Amino acid sequence: MVVKKEDEILMKSMLEDDPNSNESVATEKPRWGPQHAGAKELASQYTMGKRIQETICLFTAIGLIIWNFTQLVRYFQPENWYIVLVSAILGILTADFFSGLVHWGADTWGSVELPILGKGFIRPFREHHIDPTSITRHDFIETNGDNFAVIIPFLAQMAYKFWTLTPEQIAATYNWECYVFFIAVFVSLTNQFHKWSHTYFGLPKWITLLQDYHIILPKKHHRIHHVSPHETYFCITTGWLNYPLEKIRFWTTLESLIESTTGNKPRADDFKWASKTH
Repeated sequence: MVVKKEDEILMKSMLEDDPNSNESVATEKPRWGPQHAGAKELASQYTMGKRIQETICLFTAIGLIIWNFTQLVRYFQPENWYIVLVSAILGILTADFFSGLVHWGADTWGSVELPILGKGFIRPFREHHIDPTSITRHDFIETNGDNFAVIIPFLAQMAYKFWTLTPEQIAATYNWECYVFFIAVFVSLTNQFHKWSHTYFGLPKWITLLQDYHIILPKKHHRIHHVSPHETYFCITTGWLNYPLEKIRFWTTLESLIESTTGNKPRADDFKWASKTH
């Protein structure tokens, strides 16, 4: 397992709880934060077209969530409450794993220069490592638009089933639909949980309690990921799977396999942006 000591966290990560200090050790040029040359360039690449896409996807997904939720309530059988509870737990774990898989993939591979995916998908990950608190300055749409976009196909298929299947057919697949619904909801909330893990001031008490009890991603837990070179603790929905995945060396094994097969080095593009000085 990758172990991060307190002094390593202090030396190699931005002091997010003091946004007026760029880092814990003084240097001539900022290593992190909004004044970093790479952070400025990446932030400037957020376009109006991207904003429109995020807005459409967010409202579409919210509509589908509301519709599917009403149908799940309509067909709910009280005697099956425990199955719904199991579906919820499995859905949260699945969302946490997929948050890690996507986060690891975008952090570790690819480039901002890639067509379509580069500026639309990878760019925010590069900006976030150089300026971790940038996410706290994003509004709800910019923070969550991409996550809501991902769940639309799955929720649309679910809505189609509720619209076309008979009550008997719906009853036969109800448990599966609950599982998929919980995955979708927690995937959609992942980046909001992530944003709160970087928000050190002004959070409502109920959110900090959820963090303190590790029901959602806690601040101290997630800060381990932000120790350069950002090689561990990728799961950001709840973070429940971070420790077991590190224990079995899941991410490092995947990286070794990909590097030995393709010759590409992990986080090469991430290092390039972090080292920009102008």
